[in-house]
Amino acid sequence: MIKIVGIVLTVAGMISLVLGIFGIFGSINIPGAWPFAIVGLIFFLSGIGIIKRKKDTDEV
Repeated sequence: MIKIVGIVLTVAGMISLVLGIFGIFGSINIPGAWPFAIVGLIFFLSGIGIIKRKKDTDEV
């Protein structure tokens, strides 16, 4: 179960990070690209950390 949360965080982080970086460098006109990039980086790193560190068990 926790691995699913990690995968969701990683994918959401990748999408947000890509949108933020494109917005910062001007490929897409997004008003507020810096928050997208920062939140995307946080989500991506936390998702990768969860996937790497947690074992896939059904314990709560």
